[in-house]
Amino acid sequence: MGTRKINPTSPGQRGMIKSDYSEITTSTPEKSLLQPIRKTAGRNNTGRITCRHKGGGHKQAYRVIDFKREKFGIPATVQTVEYDPNRNVRISLVVYADGEKRYILTPHELKVGDVIVSGPTAEIQTGNALPLELIPLGTVVHNVELIPGRGAKLVRTAGGSAQLMAKEGNYVTLKMPSSEMRMVRKECLATIGVLGNAEFKNLKTGKAGRTRHLGIRPTVRGVTMNPCDHPHGGGEGKTGPGGNPKTPWGKPALGHKTRKVKKTSDKLIVRSRKR
Repeated sequence: MGTRKINPTSPGQRGMIKSDYSEITTSTPEKSLLQPIRKTAGRNNTGRITCRHKGGGHKQAYRVIDFKREKFGIPATVQTVEYDPNRNVRISLVVYADGEKRYILTPHELKVGDVIVSGPTAEIQTGNALPLELIPLGTVVHNVELIPGRGAKLVRTAGGSAQLMAKEGNYVTLKMPSSEMRMVRKECLATIGVLGNAEFKNLKTGKAGRTRHLGIRPTVRGVTMNPCDHPHGGGEGKTGPGGNPKTPWGKPALGHKTRKVKKTSDKLIVRSRKR
């Protein structure tokens, strides 16, 4: 899992840094675990754009990932390590002893041929999934459930890991990658280890075309628009926003809180990531 610099044979390749894909073992995904993705180009069910700068991009198929890991006590062997166009971490195809195939997120140093198990009786080793109450303090985990049985919602990005800091009552305290301290129910499952492909943050697209392949359209500054298109628009020559920065719809930008209600899980935050 490393990176490589591209020879500057063209302006678009000057400064480009790509992954070397050394950990990938196959380029053919498992057909039974693929689902089609319907592109919306940022539009909702009425056809209005609710998320700007989306559209186009290369055709992709969704890989169904096993975030629940509910097959307790059945060993699974890692068959392949694959690239997933829908996320920045690699995925692994595992085959259970009963013949079922599933995709999981690939932890660092998990290789083809390794055997993983989930459940309360599993050992503390990379790739195994256990309830948080059975994991020793100080262990780094990923793929953490927020509600028991609902599947993992936390720590799923490349290079991510949370550390088990304390156990008290029905909750355990986790130190998240953002430095936030959060309590989670002790029955929630978590997977041992650190997620791989940590070098993802060092990649550089190098050219606008690669961004378009990802389905991201160009972003235009408000000060270059006309007054009818943006509050920052208009004026003779180069002019600033003329007051507090605003969104295209006239709402305050840069630090203005837009969240109206608190999530029920916010009361479980011991220390916020916002210092």
